[in-house]
Amino acid sequence: MQTNPTHDDPTHADSTSAVPSYGSLVAVGDSFTEGMSDRLPDGSYRGWADLLAGRMAARTPGFRYANLAVRGKLIGQIVDEQVDVAAAMRPDVITLVGGLNDTLRPKCDMGRVRGLLEEAVERLAPACEQLVLMLSPGRQGPVLERFRPRMEELFVCVEELAAKHGALVVDLYGAPSLADPRLWDVDRLHLTDEGHRRVAEAVWQTLGHEAEDPQWRTPMPSTPPPAWAARRVADARFAKQYLLPWIVRRLTGRSSGDGLPAKRPELLPYEGPAV
Repeated sequence: MQTNPTHDDPTHADSTSAVPSYGSLVAVGDSFTEGMSDRLPDGSYRGWADLLAGRMAARTPGFRYANLAVRGKLIGQIVDEQVDVAAAMRPDVITLVGGLNDTLRPKCDMGRVRGLLEEAVERLAPACEQLVLMLSPGRQGPVLERFRPRMEELFVCVEELAAKHGALVVDLYGAPSLADPRLWDVDRLHLTDEGHRRVAEAVWQTLGHEAEDPQWRTPMPSTPPPAWAARRVADARFAKQYLLPWIVRRLTGRSSGDGLPAKRPELLPYEGPAV
């Protein structure tokens, strides 16, 4: 997949230019932006957007944050339920990540997905100072290999829309570190806490801030692979607890986010821990 070379390294920034001071952030999307599977002790999810908000709040008094993401949402649902809400808030920064759930459906009209994504960007870009888009990370494995051409088609669309509307692009798909299975939860669809930490770092740097972890792209140190028997046990657990229910939901048109509210529906002062 060809990517825009200006987006290849989110750590690249003109050191002579001042970093913009952003006073508010609204995150739009699905489970990736909701924060699954970065689970807190109380059972709720944190995730990269919360981590990013914590960093921004630590540097900007009165910083406000909303997270409209809901797990399982398709791009059409994101457009219908989140985009106008986010635009009406008029924040300094909006992050939009969507469409990947569509590519994982048995039947996917990529033309419709591209059209809806374009609609979302056209509404959000004028409503904020800086729109941030992403090329979602993709782990290694046979399940996602089947859908990889659709994913890459989606990412080409993301880059084209970013160039047209002045959005930033965070290239997580091109980061070797995020393909490591050890950075993915046992469901093999969501990042671990360390994965979300690296995504927050990537977005932070893309917004022009000085790197706190210049090596976020660097793969984790290699370790001996699990024994064959352990891998088979893990595969069986994954198939029973996650893959089969996921397939059933896809075939029946249901979603893991049906009936769930937005994670943080109002643009309010951030009161979480500083990061």
